[in-house]
Amino acid sequence: MNNDLKQLNKGKKNLRRNNNLQEPKFIDRLIKISRVSKVTKGGKKLSFRAIIVVGDENGQVGVGVAKADDVVNAFKKAKTDGRKNLIKLPITKSLSIPHHVVGNFGACKIIMRPANEGSGVIAGGAVRIVLEVAGVKNIIAKQLGSNNLLNNARAAICALDNLTTKSEVEKKRNFN
Repeated sequence: MNNDLKQLNKGKKNLRRNNNLQEPKFIDRLIKISRVSKVTKGGKKLSFRAIIVVGDENGQVGVGVAKADDVVNAFKKAKTDGRKNLIKLPITKSLSIPHHVVGNFGACKIIMRPANEGSGVIAGGAVRIVLEVAGVKNIIAKQLGSNNLLNNARAAICALDNLTTKSEVEKKRNFN
């Protein structure tokens, strides 16, 4: 009886180890760390704000923002915030997006178009970082409006969230 329980528990431990191995490896890229201050009655309270992009380079990406008294804690908090806000996007065989898409956030507008294989990521600033962490290798993106890095990253996430596959459209139109 005891041997059976030991073997069962040993099997559970192995399952836990295997689950850890199967968990996708997330990479994180820093967009910006800025020093911000809050004016209080006692004076100015300084803190740091970190903007991080988290993804697995296989279609999952998220943007995280956090503030803390030091840079390391701000980075860690932004990383966990990015993991909470992950989205899944469809990527084609040529490591591009399936169709033309536009994303808006605040005063930022991002236009994304699929590109031919081998053309690379043609984008600038925060949008480039978001696309690289998402695993998109061939794309053309243009940012219009504001140059705010956080709003551009969030507009890119909105654009990528609006992507649909052919099968999803067929389901929506009941073509099954």
